[in-house]
Amino acid sequence: MRPDVALNLAQLTIFNWILQRVPQGPNGPLIPEIHRYAPHAKYVARSGQINAWDNPDFVAAVKATGRTTLIIAGTITSVCMAFPSISAVHDGYKVFAVVDASGTYSKMAQEITLARIVQADVVPIDTAAVCSELQKTWSRPDAAQWAEVYSASFPPYQLLIESYSKAQEVVTQHEQLDSVLA
Repeated sequence: MRPDVALNLAQLTIFNWILQRVPQGPNGPLIPEIHRYAPHAKYVARSGQINAWDNPDFVAAVKATGRTTLIIAGTITSVCMAFPSISAVHDGYKVFAVVDASGTYSKMAQEITLARIVQADVVPIDTAAVCSELQKTWSRPDAAQWAEVYSASFPPYQLLIESYSKAQEVVTQHEQLDSVLA
């Protein structure tokens, strides 16, 4: 879960999305990756609400962004992710719930939660899909940053990046392909 949280924050920072966070929760401070990748995130204090959407200041901060699509992850899938996701959909938002960047205590709890959020029109998604949906194309000036983000979360992906980089080098250097030499 921790690498997926960091990856989501890194990609959202590249994409310049607005982030909302609660740096000091009932379980102590959040993991350092959140502060490292999202120092610009706005702090919204809660006064004990379990569902962040029950906090008027949190909802006001989300509305102030002007966004109608939300990407939500939480410490506990069935609570911290599900509750505000379902509430936001009820209030008219399109919500993507990042399941692998949210934690759970059992496979059964995760399956029940997925069934519940799908019935509420929340879209379950994983970190790689969030990356790909936001990135859309490799033909962009920040493609190298995206490659770093993917590789950090899924080290074998680095092999694909290296292969692609070599292919681009062959093209730009006008090298003769090995397959042509044979």
